Amino acid sequence: MDAPRSIVIVKLSAIGDVLHGIPTAVALKRAFPGSSIGWVVEGRSADVLAGHRAIDHLFRLPRGWLKSPRQVAGLRRDLKRFRPDVTLDLQGLLKSGVATVLSGSPLRISHARPEARECSWLASNRRVRAAASHVVDRNLDLLAPLGLENPAVSFDMPRWPVSRQRVASWLEPLQQQGAPLVINPGAGWASKRWPPDRFAALAQAMWRHRGVRSLVIWGGAAEEATAREIVTVAGDAATLAPATSLQDLGELFRMSPLVVSGDTGPLHLAAAVGARCVGLFGPVPAERNGPYGRGHVIVEPPADLRPRWEDRKTDTAAMAAISVDQVMQAVETALSRADAA
Repeated sequence: MDAPRSIVIVKLSAIGDVLHGIPTAVALKRAFPGSSIGWVVEGRSADVLAGHRAIDHLFRLPRGWLKSPRQVAGLRRDLKRFRPDVTLDLQGLLKSGVATVLSGSPLRISHARPEARECSWLASNRRVRAAASHVVDRNLDLLAPLGLENPAVSFDMPRWPVSRQRVASWLEPLQQQGAPLVINPGAGWASKRWPPDRFAALAQAMWRHRGVRSLVIWGGAAEEATAREIVTVAGDAATLAPATSLQDLGELFRMSPLVVSGDTGPLHLAAAVGARCVGLFGPVPAERNGPYGRGHVIVEPPADLRPRWEDRKTDTAAMAAISVDQVMQAVETALSRADAA
């Protein structure tokens, strides 16, 4: 097909989900380098897209924008000015469906049901039944109507020099024992959080066996309290990170030998910038949502411990079934792979 003049991607949130859509933008820019690519995104998720070479324009929206007639009208006005030929709805929810309709594109592509929910599929005129397992590949499947089959996968994440300088300055005192292991204990769902005392035990084991100190990151007051609890229990084995932006985290992950985290945005940011990860997965299988790329190690409980769909955000049994020994073994495996490389 002829190259579209302009393309809009709709993937509003959350941080991990937005990151999973970035290879779609990269594939589009490589296939159609003369096309302008826009992205409709909300909240701080926009920060991981800022400065990306594949994205020419960000349509930034505040959280809750759909309830504001002024915000809806503003988005419609901005999209009309952009005049996209193609819109890709990677989200498949009511709010992304509304943004897709507002784009006015003659070609509007989305997932088919059941991947698309809340009647969002009604906003599109091409619906793709994705066959891939991982959400990154499922997003790329939406490019088939544009003639792009099995494109190469790349995140091609930008560098954030100001954040790198800031992170390097507060990492410097910790570098005497080498770059620290990064621990991220937070997650949006209670069911995705590994118990804090086990993170503390992991940090102590890493300090004893490898002489590596852990740096515990956090976002928001609740996660800061959890991070402080881990550092208090771990003693000299762990250090509390200062407040960080998403761009700070991206540069921190580039400097770390390993990131240990549950299924949450920072884990997927770490994978996107090329860091090695140990991912702890309970309610959602890593086959669909795991850190994308090579070199990562996944720890999961037996499949029969996964919660029912209606309990997936609250049932903590699956994560509680993951032991410190399992995670320590995964960390050793990941670090051994890094040493070999």
